[in-house]
Amino acid sequence: MSGLGRLLRTPAEPAPEAAAEAPELAPPPGPPAAGPRIKATLFYASADGQRMVGVEREVPLAEGTVAQARALVEALLAGDAPAPLSSTIPEGTTLRGVFVSARNEVFVDLDATVRTKHPGGSMQELLTVYSLVNTIVVNLPTVSEVQILINGQEADTLAGHVDLRRPLRKNEGLIVTPDTPTESPS
Repeated sequence: MSGLGRLLRTPAEPAPEAAAEAPELAPPPGPPAAGPRIKATLFYASADGQRMVGVEREVPLAEGTVAQARALVEALLAGDAPAPLSSTIPEGTTLRGVFVSARNEVFVDLDATVRTKHPGGSMQELLTVYSLVNTIVVNLPTVSEVQILINGQEADTLAGHVDLRRPLRKNEGLIVTPDTPTESPS
């Protein structure tokens, strides 16, 4: 674990200040907040709970990879998925920090709520993990891998099914578009 600290480079501003500035919840949908915003693709569970659907949302424009990754994760944690889609992140989960390594791997540190309130099941866990990974990788072109930490520690798994001990790449196999059939071709 001590090697993780050396592996990570800190953002331009110290992480404690960034954490103090971050709101606990992103603002509810409605009129955009003051300041520049960008269109980003956030991933939510499909109506049948078997795939992910990318939804274009406005998120605050932030300077630098760390700050933009933070804005993306906070928008995903807000849980405001449009019907009939649903959020894959357990309600009440908070973002503790975001770090970027020298190899442009993003480390997302969530509190233990992501584990303790997770409903379980292999598909639910896949959707939770890859909604985070895909949201970051799709929207940040310099990033190709994301590792999820829980309470500042590496975690073996979230709910017993997905190996979180190493950074993960985007999973396009879980993504469905409105025009894509949800059944596998025979």
